[in-house]
Amino acid sequence: MLQELRIKDFAIIDELALSLAPDFLVMTGETGAGKSIIVDAVNLLLGARSDATFVRGGAERTVIEGVFSVLPSLQPDMAALLESQGLEGDSPDEVILTREVRTNGRSQARVNGVACNLAVYRDVGELLVDIHGQSEHLSLLKPARHLYLLDRYAGLDEERSAVAERVRQVNQVRGSINELLVDEAALARRVDMLQYQVQEIESAKLHPGEEDELQQERNRQVNAEKIAELATETLYTLTGDMGESSGAEDLLAQASLLLAKLARLDPALENSAQIAETISAQAGELAAEVRNYRDDVEYDPRRLDQIEERIEVLSRLKRKYGGSIEAVLDHAAQAQAELDAITHSEERLAELRTQEDHLLREVGDLAGRLSHNRQQAAAHLTESIVSELGDLRMENARFEARIEQQDAADGCYVDERRLAFSSTGIDRVEFYMAANVGEPLRPIAKVASGGETARIMLALKSVLAHADPVPTLIFDEIDQGIGGRIGAVVGQKLWQLSGNHQVLVVTHLAQLAGFGDAHYKVSKRVQGSRTITGVEHLDDQGRVDELAEMLGAETTSARQSAYDILMLARRTKEGRRLETV
Repeated sequence: MLQELRIKDFAIIDELALSLAPDFLVMTGETGAGKSIIVDAVNLLLGARSDATFVRGGAERTVIEGVFSVLPSLQPDMAALLESQGLEGDSPDEVILTREVRTNGRSQARVNGVACNLAVYRDVGELLVDIHGQSEHLSLLKPARHLYLLDRYAGLDEERSAVAERVRQVNQVRGSINELLVDEAALARRVDMLQYQVQEIESAKLHPGEEDELQQERNRQVNAEKIAELATETLYTLTGDMGESSGAEDLLAQASLLLAKLARLDPALENSAQIAETISAQAGELAAEVRNYRDDVEYDPRRLDQIEERIEVLSRLKRKYGGSIEAVLDHAAQAQAELDAITHSEERLAELRTQEDHLLREVGDLAGRLSHNRQQAAAHLTESIVSELGDLRMENARFEARIEQQDAADGCYVDERRLAFSSTGIDRVEFYMAANVGEPLRPIAKVASGGETARIMLALKSVLAHADPVPTLIFDEIDQGIGGRIGAVVGQKLWQLSGNHQVLVVTHLAQLAGFGDAHYKVSKRVQGSRTITGVEHLDDQGRVDELAEMLGAETTSARQSAYDILMLARRTKEGRRLETV
């Protein structure tokens, strides 16, 4: 809901800051005082086309800013939109819109302080406010919203979600079918390529860890001479120099014998004698291992060439199919799986066709039941809206929530027909209207203009109050062509609408304004050589004075009538509140 509205240097508005309650708000004032200018400013705030003439004379730019609270029911949709565009604010329950227009015609739109393109900016605004009088901001005039609103009105969201899930499965199966029905020549080329890749990798007879083993063997071949030399020196150190001197093995054996003798004399050295015996034995084993290793070391040029060639094969395959032997093998497995799928495409295609047909029948069954429920809901909706229009002195108006379907050769099965479908089902919903006797039903956006359209919108909004998620509704010109008696009816319905929405109405009718929970008076004054528009939040006495003025007189009787209007509205509202308790 719109919490704060700040306008600077817009038309005849110098600077204006309004704090707005989440109730039924009325705005009144003399003709030309600037009421519609404020609505125009909100239109610009929501993304309307900018114009340099909006900038107040003598100023360089106009800036309009709105602070909106986001209701919990709207937060998931708003959060998804903001996150997708990187426009998140400090709090998920608040959005700040800012629009700036300069005298050179350039404009900038910001959401939560971040500049964005106007299309995204408008999408954010459309979630927050509906303005009557500028159809680009009125969601009920958009046919794309009608099916959604009908489902919300009837509580069919879960049924529609079930249809959407089946449709998703159909689209997935159809995607697989299309992949199998690609151009035959392209398919043949793909088979040739896959066969070559699989054969090339399989002929290499790869196994994980092979590359490390080859590198180790290559290292031994390249350093064979040095390895043999070091192994011999190690062996001499352990065993002695060809019998001429004792090595570590002999010395350790002697130490072991001596410690054994000592242990017999002093049992306290038994543990030391055992350690010496173990070390002596291990020295012998070590000498044997080094001897065997040295004897096996042999430089083989042919083997080195073989190793180099094999490493090159592995490197080439890694460059083509992956960064490791494991990745190359995985590529071969995937290629073989794809090759098998293509080779058996006819069988696979038949399976997918059967699966598609089964899913289309499920979609038809679910969508058919959903459509039946929509038909029933549409009848109730029609009856309710016609009743509302009668209350608003449009007894001759007709309304229809028209539901249409379209045949399609590849559609889902519904009874004896095959119907086009989407994630929302088989129905196309659009609201139609005839405002006067003898007129044909036409799309609601083309029915009427001025106050008549405003009353139609009010009837729709009243009936769809729980289904329509847009939190703030602004009505301008709603009192055109209506008198005081119907003005009171309209005022009551607007007040009732504020139970689910924040409602702001610009009006000239005292009977309508009397139902406002908050009353703002717009006036203009001359300051120096400039005309300036201001807004005053009226108290009870101020409201009586303003309503008396709206009745066309400032007499005692006019003031009494104004007071009576306020009291009647308050009694009516209190009575409605008691009825709902």
